[in-house]
Amino acid sequence: MAKRLQGKVALITGGTSGMGRGTVDLFVDQGARVLVADILDDKGALMEQEFGSSLAYAHCDVAIESDVKAAVDLAVERFGRLDCMFNNAGIGGVSGAIEEIDMEGFDQTVGVLFKGVVLGMKYAMPVMAEQGSGSIINTSSIAGTHGGYGPHIYSGCKAAVVQITKTVALEVGPKGIRVNAICPGAIATSIFGRGLGLPTEAADRSAKLMEGAFQSLQPIKRSGLPSDIAKTALFLASDDSTFVSGQAIAVDGALTTGRERDLEEMAESPIAKALGEAFREAMGDD
Repeated sequence: MAKRLQGKVALITGGTSGMGRGTVDLFVDQGARVLVADILDDKGALMEQEFGSSLAYAHCDVAIESDVKAAVDLAVERFGRLDCMFNNAGIGGVSGAIEEIDMEGFDQTVGVLFKGVVLGMKYAMPVMAEQGSGSIINTSSIAGTHGGYGPHIYSGCKAAVVQITKTVALEVGPKGIRVNAICPGAIATSIFGRGLGLPTEAADRSAKLMEGAFQSLQPIKRSGLPSDIAKTALFLASDDSTFVSGQAIAVDGALTTGRERDLEEMAESPIAKALGEAFREAMGDD
């Protein structure tokens, strides 16, 4: 069977762990050559050894413009083109009540979660426009589409990612470039451990613990996994999605669909009861 990304080149930010690492594994397996851009240099070096000529690593703080430009330049220099830009790097960021928000933390959060996405699109777009094709994928969140799933600034940045995905898709579509966002739900990754201040290794171990914590949150009774995001990214990076652009795709096990209710509860619903009585009255059935 032909590999779905054979001959394609992808740049994945935040690619050394979590959803990014899961996507790297799948993309390489499907024939892509990948440039991983991250700040965890030790992990990046190990990945270069593991994947050989299929992968290169670049130190990249996505909030720093020169770092993002250098990562895109390296991808093109090393592999000759850029077919997919996955702006995935993320942090939990500053939290707390709105009157308590630390503005230094605010700047750092916006720098990674929103500015980093903008910079990724800014420098990927000219390369893809020259090729006449490309797929940009931005990691948003269900916190960017629904209230109550994340801290204020995180949620605001993720909402901004959804909106800029749509506006940029309108701009670059005529150039043959697609732009979409993935909105993960409860995905078991190390971001939660890192948000609690755990060191890298401990945060990585905490991801497994999150699987148990998340398994009953949504109608699909298991935790979301990095592989769930990777498979969605694979679809968006591949030629299977050449007519898909400007979309924010929730990968959340139906968490944001609505409140889960069992059949017994539904039978007792006052709305259902009122509708039943109205129907019987209209039909003349006592």
